[in-house]
Amino acid sequence: MKKLFVGSLPPTTTEESLTELFSPFGKVRSLKLAKDLFSGKCKGFAFLEMEGHEARAAMAELNGKSFNGSSLKVRFEDEKGRGARGRHR
Repeated sequence: MKKLFVGSLPPTTTEESLTELFSPFGKVRSLKLAKDLFSGKCKGFAFLEMEGHEARAAMAELNGKSFNGSSLKVRFEDEKGRGARGRHR
């Protein structure tokens, strides 16, 4: 199982729209969409889990692609839980 960081999401993004976007590459095992507490809108990023080969295929196809007017950033989450914002070695 691989965890992906998905960034540059528009505020209108929902869990359903993100699942629909990634499902052609395989089963989305879990999904956590960061939402604003007051408005309920997407904060611009999410984490999702897929099987390794499915996650690699999704990342290769969707990284840099346009999604509702935003250019997506799709990366593997750092093993130490820092997401895509952590230091790269």
